[in-house]
Amino acid sequence: MHSPLITLNNGIKIAQLGLGVFEEDFDVSKTKEAVKKALEVGYRHIDTAAVYRNEEEVGKALKEADVAREEIFVTTKVWNTDQGFDNALKAYDRSLKALQLDYIDLYLVHWPVKEKRKDTWKALEKIYKEGRVRAIGVSNYLVPHLEELETYANVVPAVNQIEHTPFCNMNSTHLKCKQMGIALESYSPMVRGLKKDHPILKEIAAKHQRSTFQILIRWALDNGVITIPKSSSSERIRNNFEVLDFRLGIDDLKALSTLHDGTRVADDPMDYL
Repeated sequence: MHSPLITLNNGIKIAQLGLGVFEEDFDVSKTKEAVKKALEVGYRHIDTAAVYRNEEEVGKALKEADVAREEIFVTTKVWNTDQGFDNALKAYDRSLKALQLDYIDLYLVHWPVKEKRKDTWKALEKIYKEGRVRAIGVSNYLVPHLEELETYANVVPAVNQIEHTPFCNMNSTHLKCKQMGIALESYSPMVRGLKKDHPILKEIAAKHQRSTFQILIRWALDNGVITIPKSSSSERIRNNFEVLDFRLGIDDLKALSTLHDGTRVADDPMDYL
């Protein structure tokens, strides 16, 4: 079984359910086996970033996996200290080399660093127009950042990757992305386990005979959002993928829409205005 595909605004397709490879302890020794296991299970979308320090491990896994390169969608990101026009160009080349790839499928601006985000975006547009990356996008851009981007972008981002869960529900940003033709992608869909015992989640999980983590992943998929649950555990990688054979009901989605309480596991992008 493979993930449903989302068609981006430039016509390329991305698997809606992918694997995130960020480790809080930056223990990159887990990355290669996690990616290989994910590809074995059926994942075809891997999300990393320069700051995760594991692009080389991802690249090794891709080389060793028995899956054709063109079947795998690889995302990485330019980190804050590498932003600016010239620096971002160099950062892309470093990521390409670390991943041992001829091209990257999606390259994102990791955070909207105020003084540098315009020049960084111009660098990504250059890389894209030269045909060296299949798509470009942004991460952690909320409505004000997107409105500013509209004033200077010649290429509309293909993707905006943000923290978006029932507990950190960014509906206004999702709506803005739809208006601009940008696919929304959510990271940390399982809220790093903080809400796994929430009574409403547990009730819905029991009804579907699933885990609360699987309900959170399914919530993103049923809302048309790309999502990248992260794990280095073989069992969890498999469990996270076993959400493709059910859907949440209207009542489930209504109940989940009441859970927003502002819980974040990452920085607030509004601090980057």
